[in-house]
Amino acid sequence: MAVREQRSGDVVPLREATRAWFSISLQTFGGPAGQIAVMQHKLVDEKRWIGQKRFLHALNYCMLLPGPEAQQLAIYIGWLLNGSLGGLIAGVLFVLPGVVALLALSALYVGAGSTAVVGGLFAGLAPAVIAIVVQAVTRVGKRALHHPVLVGLAVTSFVALTALGVPFPVVVVTAGLLGWLLSLRFTALRTGAGHDAAPDGPEPLISDDALHHDAPSTSRGLKTLALGLLLWFTPVLAAGLVFSRESVFVDQGLFFSGAAVVTFGGAYAVLSYVAHQAVHVYGWLAPGEMVRGLALAETTPGPLIMVVQFVAFVGAYRQPGDLDPWVAAVLASLLVTWVTFVPCFLFIFLGAPYVERLRNNRHLTAALTGITAAVVGVIANLAVFFALHTLFDRTRVLGWGPVELHVPVLGSWDPIAFALTGAALFMIFGLRWSTLRTLGVCAVLGLGSALV
Repeated sequence: MAVREQRSGDVVPLREATRAWFSISLQTFGGPAGQIAVMQHKLVDEKRWIGQKRFLHALNYCMLLPGPEAQQLAIYIGWLLNGSLGGLIAGVLFVLPGVVALLALSALYVGAGSTAVVGGLFAGLAPAVIAIVVQAVTRVGKRALHHPVLVGLAVTSFVALTALGVPFPVVVVTAGLLGWLLSLRFTALRTGAGHDAAPDGPEPLISDDALHHDAPSTSRGLKTLALGLLLWFTPVLAAGLVFSRESVFVDQGLFFSGAAVVTFGGAYAVLSYVAHQAVHVYGWLAPGEMVRGLALAETTPGPLIMVVQFVAFVGAYRQPGDLDPWVAAVLASLLVTWVTFVPCFLFIFLGAPYVERLRNNRHLTAALTGITAAVVGVIANLAVFFALHTLFDRTRVLGWGPVELHVPVLGSWDPIAFALTGAALFMIFGLRWSTLRTLGVCAVLGLGSALV
């Protein structure tokens, strides 16, 4: 079939596309799978703006990138439909409702988190999050661990994080290298899990064989890279000039900028790293608070990685420097949101013109396969971290040479938390309830236990 060149103008009117993206943004609950399904239904099945194979090609590229793949997919398709402006609108609208909602919930947590009512709600939400993370382990594991070598990578990454204290970025890079090296011996690792294409209906506006008018070029790539880096780091530099290098704003800006480039495998994969640094290195959160922030993020639309906004808000409220704590908290949450999501736009605008060249790169697929396998172990580590600090009031450290293992003090177990965790696991795996329904019921149960 001959390859056709798309016209340089908008594929659909920008106003109509904006309305569609706003509608999608209000339905982005349920994590990346649910968010991608919403875009599939709206853009592929209903609107017929983009073909199924082209949609999946874009998704496969976004899965290669660090960061929230669903938002990156929105940016990519927005770029296909309406150019760079369309990508900006799609990406911003995708996260805007969640940013506003989580900002309000973070303020509620800081202002009223110590009350019996709010405390009871979080007492129910935290056990539900444990069950949700366990579900994530099983889902990713079923998709990723299709070879014994990959199971070994997952177990190794879990042990490295849980017992040896290996930094998360080191685990990710090592897993990618091992995935590539092992693929030279095991050819099955060169094929990712992928996504099956559904049969096409009527001809979409962007067909599967069309090419975008922005052809790859070195000059365009360098300009995009320079502008993206300038936008990414200018607020952090400004914070350093206004508040000093030692301020919480610079620490958070630099830390979460680094986290943004190692978030392979979704938010769950990087959260154990973020939780460890936020609690043990920077002191922004208490040990049990990360799970509460994740519970809030689970109840809002948008990418789950927006939990970093909660971390920034609470951390800056407690370390405001010379500012009013509320002002510091809002500024920090907006700064961290900026440095978390600006890279997503950079990755798409920089790399999308090259996506056809990357799509069939088997070595890259093998590296991603290794990383995805390691992510199973990383998420399992997160589940253990949350369980330790939710089900028990105290923990202690056991050390044997390089091994340093955090274990619970058994006498400090919380019977209500255990009961609610068991109930949440039954709701998700036994009754197959949705995430939101499970969170809602557990919140009510937690509130009831606090008030009785």
